[in-house]
Amino acid sequence: MDYKLLSEIVIYVIGGLGIFLLGMKHLSEGMQAVAGERLRRMISAVTDNRIVACGVGASVTGIVQSSSVTTVMVVGMVNAGLMTLRQATGVIMGTNIGTTITAWLVAMHIADYGLPILGIAALVYLFSKNEKVQYTALVFLGLGMVFFGLELMKTGLKPLRSMPEFISLMATFAPTHLIGLLKCVFIGAFTTAIVQSSSATVAITITLASTGAITFETAAALVLGENIGTSITAFLASLGTNSTAKRAAFAHILFNVIGVTIMIPIFQHFVLFLNWALPEHLSIASKIAFAHTFFNSMIVLLLLPLLVPFTRLVELIIPAKKVKEKSHLTYLDIRLYDSPGLAIQQSHREIILMGENIQKMMNWLRSSMDESAPNKPLEDKLFHRERIFDIIQKEIVEFIDKMMTGTLSRDITTETRRQLRMADEYESISDYIVTILKLRCRMRNSDLKFTESGKEEIIGLHDYVNEYLNLIAFSLKSRNEDALSKIQNLGDQITHRVKEIRTNHLERLEKKETSALISLIYMDMLSSYRRIKDHALNIAEVMAGEK
Repeated sequence: MDYKLLSEIVIYVIGGLGIFLLGMKHLSEGMQAVAGERLRRMISAVTDNRIVACGVGASVTGIVQSSSVTTVMVVGMVNAGLMTLRQATGVIMGTNIGTTITAWLVAMHIADYGLPILGIAALVYLFSKNEKVQYTALVFLGLGMVFFGLELMKTGLKPLRSMPEFISLMATFAPTHLIGLLKCVFIGAFTTAIVQSSSATVAITITLASTGAITFETAAALVLGENIGTSITAFLASLGTNSTAKRAAFAHILFNVIGVTIMIPIFQHFVLFLNWALPEHLSIASKIAFAHTFFNSMIVLLLLPLLVPFTRLVELIIPAKKVKEKSHLTYLDIRLYDSPGLAIQQSHREIILMGENIQKMMNWLRSSMDESAPNKPLEDKLFHRERIFDIIQKEIVEFIDKMMTGTLSRDITTETRRQLRMADEYESISDYIVTILKLRCRMRNSDLKFTESGKEEIIGLHDYVNEYLNLIAFSLKSRNEDALSKIQNLGDQITHRVKEIRTNHLERLEKKETSALISLIYMDMLSSYRRIKDHALNIAEVMAGEK
């Protein structure tokens, strides 16, 4: 064996692979920066409609050029209770179609132009002052690096086709019989699981085939295994999550395993069909890309109509825990921090979840205010939920802080600042809700009671403020920034209502209908409700871009 030649091959392949992976990263970041808002709309569009979910999965993966990023995001959203298993499974099926776009990029006959594309894009990126032009240049910079990395790997792998040792090794992996086919599938799955990028292993497979080192049949068999290997990322992201998130990760693995299992018995017929259907002049790289797309699309078309029984099978294999599991903000895989277009949607949904929890707390507080006897379980729930708000705010801040270390467009940077502010405002509202509860508990412990008119006014104010919070939460969920004027008018009415109630209470105090101690508690409650309104208004103004 020529060790000098072998060392040159290793250097070229490692260098080319490194440039390829870095190019994929820049390509993904640039696409997310350019199409960030579109990505957020796509993710928000996920419903129980399996076709829509599949389309979103394919589109998002096609844009970010990484099925791993999409599946990690899906597992995180399921763990946070923001997506059902059925929705997640539909999205995951779609990622298998979207990820095949990488193979077509690799198969394009412009690898020779990788270096000039890289150079021109780098100059534009460095010297342009326009943000949109910069991020568009980043897309082409990544594309240039992808093609240049491929060219380096191609140069490095060319000598393999004439190495007797490699030829004899490949002979044992020929997919002409079942054992050889299974070996190819295993090698494809194993290398992809190690690299954690099916894009990279598919690129290497196409490069090996283009240099003549392996046949089309071997490449097609390796691609089958690479489909299974890419599932490892979702599995790793599901460690430490709840049962539903584990099911989502397992659904990805099971989907790919079922697809490959279906293909193995008919693999030879599949290859014969492709050789018959595809034009003879078509390059082997394009044939492999077509085989990848055709196989993944065929399995999706086969299993998508069976989505409901498929998810039931997953639930049967991974049963839910006997104890109730709580959904919470997930400590996501670090890969998602490099995908701000997806990550910002995840944190936005957490802000929405905070708004929904505030509504629950207000309803519990209403019940506690209306009851004369103490309700300790209900009060404990309120205190516990306020502590959870502190944790959620901390998680959101840490999540966004880590995400902001990546490449962010101006729009996403603005959105992250808004979300940080809204998380802080919601946490402050939870504090004031608990303050009102403490004041109510203090009254009960001291055997103090409001007058009937005073109680009616404070409960009426509570309902008014609760309606205000509901309007803001709905506007945030629907991204209705035009609702600000209505919110401001309602806020002014609450302020006027507080002043009226304060005046009425002072009149009762003057008439000695209530005590000074009760008056202090009453005034503190009024002040807390007004502060809740102020923090809620801040959320609405931040949402509308006025703060």
